[in-house]
Amino acid sequence: MNAGIGRKLPLWALLALNMLVALLAIALVQAFLVKVYRVPSGSMEQTLQGSQGGGDRILVNRLAYAGSSPRQGDVVVFTRPASWQRETATPDGRGPGSVARAFGDLTGIGVSNEQFLVKRVIAVGGQTVSCCGSDGRLSVDGQPLDEPYIYQDFPFQAGSLDCSTLPSSARCFPPFTVPEGQMVVLGDHRSGSADSVVDCRTQAGPPSSALSNGASPGCVRTVATSDVIGEVALRIWPLDHAGGVG
Repeated sequence: MNAGIGRKLPLWALLALNMLVALLAIALVQAFLVKVYRVPSGSMEQTLQGSQGGGDRILVNRLAYAGSSPRQGDVVVFTRPASWQRETATPDGRGPGSVARAFGDLTGIGVSNEQFLVKRVIAVGGQTVSCCGSDGRLSVDGQPLDEPYIYQDFPFQAGSLDCSTLPSSARCFPPFTVPEGQMVVLGDHRSGSADSVVDCRTQAGPPSSALSNGASPGCVRTVATSDVIGEVALRIWPLDHAGGVG
């Protein structure tokens, strides 16, 4: 701050000006470089704890995909598609007011108007994803994935509750080839996530040629890579769990 200006301004005005400069700096950093988000739900447990458990704070790298696209296995934050279930609080006239939400939009601290989701990328444009093989694992391009991060998956038992039985396991969905510029995302908490295949898990009806639970390739919904805000780089709160996200 210029010393001459500092001598002319009263203390309260100088403090207000310094605070404004600091807020603008935070806003610019969060708009273009990194931004802090609060995990909105339990769909990514145990990798990330959702708001019901206090809500981990995560640092999102907005430059992670500059000149590239999300990769299989990345944990990303993206703008919630209009047709997807809300996981964050909805501005509805209740709770924190518009000023508090505007402050959250600007700084990433506290409540916000922004609607976003946190999920793991499972398949990207051109890849074919399906579930499940005889071992109950999800496959991409015919290769079963090793997913040690899965928490509370749906029951699966070869021969008695699999993708050929009636009823079939809720894990099951038929092969789906992801369109270019899109991605399939799932929560690590498989039985507690409204994600790309939630409609496949909840479809009811008579057996089809695809699966005995009536699911069809059309039940898979995707997310545009252009809606990705960034990759989750770090958990920054709570401090005793701060660090990288696998």
